[in-house]
Amino acid sequence: MIENSMFEEEPDVVDLAKDSTFPALDPDEVVYEPRSSRLLVRGLGENDLDDEEEDYESSARLLGMSFMNRSSTRSPSASPYIRQAPPRSCSRPSARMLVVGVFILVLVTSMAMVLYFLPGCTFTKTGCPKANSSTPMELVYPKSTNGELFPWNELRLPASVRPVNYDLSLTPNLTSMTFTGRTIINMIIQHNTKRVVLHSSEINIIKATFQSVEVKVLEYKPWQQIAVSFPGDLKEGQVCVLTLDYTANLSHTYDGFYNSSYNDKTGAKRYSVLSAARKAFPCFDEPAFKATFLVRITREPEYIALSNMPKAKTTTLPSGMLEDEFEQTSVNMSTYLVAFIVANFTSITRNVSNTLVSVYSVPEKKEHTQYALDTASRLLQFYNTVFDIDYPLRKLDLVAIPDFLAGAMENWGLITFRETSLLVQNQSSLLDKQLIANVVAHELAHQWFGNLVTMRWWNDLWLSEGFATYWQYASLMTEFPQLYLGNVFLEERFKAMAKDSLNSSHPVSVSAQVNTPEQVSEMFDSITYEKGASLLLMLNSTLPDGQFRKGLLEYLRQYRGSNTVTDDLWNSITRVAVQESVSDMMRTWTLQKGFPLVTVSRKGGEVTLTQEHFLLSTDNTTHTSSLWHIPVTYVNDSCSSAPSCRQMFTLRNKTATLKVSESVKWLKLNYMNTGFYIVHYGDEGWAALIDALKTDVSTLTPHDRASLIHNIFSLSRLGRVSFRQVLSLLDYTTNETETAPLTEALSQLSSVYRLLDKRPELGLVARMKAYILGHFGPLMDSQDWGVEESVSSQERRSALLEVACSLGRQNCTDQATALYEQWTNSNQTNRIPGDLQRAVFSVAAQSDSGWLSLLDTYRLTTYDSEKRKILQALASTQDPRRIVWILNTVLEGGIIHTQELPLVISTVSDGFAGHLFVWDFVKESWDRIIEKFPVGSYSIQSIVKSTTSQFSTQTHLEEVQGFFSSLKERGSRMRSVQEALETIRLNQHWMDRNLATLRDWL
Repeated sequence: MIENSMFEEEPDVVDLAKDSTFPALDPDEVVYEPRSSRLLVRGLGENDLDDEEEDYESSARLLGMSFMNRSSTRSPSASPYIRQAPPRSCSRPSARMLVVGVFILVLVTSMAMVLYFLPGCTFTKTGCPKANSSTPMELVYPKSTNGELFPWNELRLPASVRPVNYDLSLTPNLTSMTFTGRTIINMIIQHNTKRVVLHSSEINIIKATFQSVEVKVLEYKPWQQIAVSFPGDLKEGQVCVLTLDYTANLSHTYDGFYNSSYNDKTGAKRYSVLSAARKAFPCFDEPAFKATFLVRITREPEYIALSNMPKAKTTTLPSGMLEDEFEQTSVNMSTYLVAFIVANFTSITRNVSNTLVSVYSVPEKKEHTQYALDTASRLLQFYNTVFDIDYPLRKLDLVAIPDFLAGAMENWGLITFRETSLLVQNQSSLLDKQLIANVVAHELAHQWFGNLVTMRWWNDLWLSEGFATYWQYASLMTEFPQLYLGNVFLEERFKAMAKDSLNSSHPVSVSAQVNTPEQVSEMFDSITYEKGASLLLMLNSTLPDGQFRKGLLEYLRQYRGSNTVTDDLWNSITRVAVQESVSDMMRTWTLQKGFPLVTVSRKGGEVTLTQEHFLLSTDNTTHTSSLWHIPVTYVNDSCSSAPSCRQMFTLRNKTATLKVSESVKWLKLNYMNTGFYIVHYGDEGWAALIDALKTDVSTLTPHDRASLIHNIFSLSRLGRVSFRQVLSLLDYTTNETETAPLTEALSQLSSVYRLLDKRPELGLVARMKAYILGHFGPLMDSQDWGVEESVSSQERRSALLEVACSLGRQNCTDQATALYEQWTNSNQTNRIPGDLQRAVFSVAAQSDSGWLSLLDTYRLTTYDSEKRKILQALASTQDPRRIVWILNTVLEGGIIHTQELPLVISTVSDGFAGHLFVWDFVKESWDRIIEKFPVGSYSIQSIVKSTTSQFSTQTHLEEVQGFFSSLKERGSRMRSVQEALETIRLNQHWMDRNLATLRDWL
């Protein structure tokens, strides 16, 4: 998955797939691979294996593994071992040189003959008595924790064994924070093998039996694998049973079987536990190893237990404990979807289409669950209809967890959420409810895309996350139009483009290997989610009405209950499409990173379109090798806003032409920004569009106006347009009143402002501030501070006032201060509208009394949406002592859950006082941070980006590079680090190119 080399040097490797001198591999050596794989063995003259504490990446080097992302062939001229002699004139060799040369030749020939006539020998770890003609080179395996050789040397599990059913029994102890368990795995042998290899992490196995006979379990911790070896073959078709008894500690991080704590209304600390696969029970923890599960959980009477299926029975044990047994899953599931919870939660329920839908929370927040129940019930009916396959389980639980890392997790039948992603008051604003509906819609879509049909491996994660993201917007825009998700989806597409414009990006469907836990974690990013969803939107917009859904139904029906790769999706849609091969078109979008820049040039009625890779770089290199099949949509001045105005042209080659009437004054490409590409119109084209907007702002749709603003800022970063042209386009925005273009303009200008604010450019910062307030000040001042019903209006007002107050506009800070005082004086009964809370709280937090008052409220409030905004306000302080306090407090947990660390760091980083404090904090606390958040996880990606994305000097570049290089296996190879370094270089380059212009123009 990491595109740059993971190792500075690699050992020599032998590619058995290409070397015909070796016999065919034993079937046991074959692993599930999304693409072709190679088996690599050690070369000659390497060192012995290190101790068992060796990290898995270093072990991979010792094993001769290159993570399968390099070609196994090299041209002779490229060999690092061949030295080219310098050119020289010919001369006759001396007699002495001839004698020496002949002697060396005879010596080499003699040695070669001796080696040739000796018995054939392969050099192996144990010496030489293996015949080349009959046996392959001996594979080298890593050492287990007990010093024995571990019988498997791949990160991926072998395909020789397939689990059929798991029988799981677990007993968590919330006093000692430990648990015991028994896992009984029924499995079938796929082909003859002498080993069973599966996953286990941080589990102490105390007894193991295979077919009722006690066996020894070997463990290789770096790859989180355990294995049982046998003297003879397990035969193909044989049904076997492996039983494992074990103990473990409940995790203190957000991974595995971990405890989540909160304080109830009496102040007493309460605990709950929830689980995730290999750290809760030994298992074949890869998506393709689907099986059924029967779960038993022993608990204390004051708690309840939940799992994926309904509870079948409860048994009282002699100890007084209760054992809940759940029905065996009625569907085959991947292990990452198995979940169980022990907690003292309460619920509300509703029966929807023969499915019992329940929302669980801590008792104190039961009244905040109604909106989630209403939303889930309605969306379940929608998905049952639109996918033409009913949700397959008899129950669907949505559970709010007080201390939870992810926003939510789609466990089949037992979806878990952060409280802030599920709970909301009935009287909360529509903007607050929009967030809840978004997350619920995403997780429910997973019950089909991800759970029912699952990607074969993590390199195609987008088949799960891209689809869930697409359908969260599609479902809500259909079922909840009042939430107006169109603007949010547009903003997310712009964010995905920002990441995908960097060289450190990756294809949606990754052909390189994604094997290590860190590599898998890094797949959870905006490319997988938002770009994946954007490509589905583009395809749906391209195909005739109904064909997209028809193709998806074909895909779901054909692959329900099984695993797929990206080509399976495209082939399913191609079979029902009436136009060109969908597969041919979409492979150009999913198998290569980045997206195209389409440049428009015009001579009379002939329009020439040229495509190239939109790649931000600091060397002004033109990248021309990548080509996409681009469904170019366009409108013109004669018909520009209605959907019926849209015309389409497919650009498959580097350059193509289309004809328009010579009377056409201007063209706007990418109608409604449904395509994943950027357009450059040239100087004349931009001038015509700017004139049109100054004449009539409504000549284009709001999304098309936002698209123009986004595109011209992007082209400025690329160096294709000057910043003067950017400001020229923004001149029209003094007449802009729609949400999408206003929020995009404010977002782009705020980014430039924050970048300048971190440099010693006080005069320029003041002028940029004056420019923003001069352009948008009258609109900011005209905003009403009362209750606003429309979501779009709330979004617009929130964006305008947050910028106004952060820049210190007097009217904004006065209104915010007055509203905060009314709220506190009324004992918080005079509610502050939800869309205004962040602006109001942030103003209050800049004073000593306001900050302390907000901290007290944060400790006591049970309103989760309000609590999160208060936390952002507390983190926005410019007081260095409070910045240090809040950073340390959130990392420790307690008053502020550690799950909020990425949010706090992001907020602190935006401020002038905090951006250097937070960078020092991250450097000093890195080891503690990665104890809580896995290396490569979305949280770590966010922390890296937040702390570095506003640096723009060579000093900071070198400092960031030096720090992350020193981390080695603790984070140095993360893609997010490469992205951070790219971003700093680009910031530096943009500053060098534009500072003079900004000084002159502003």
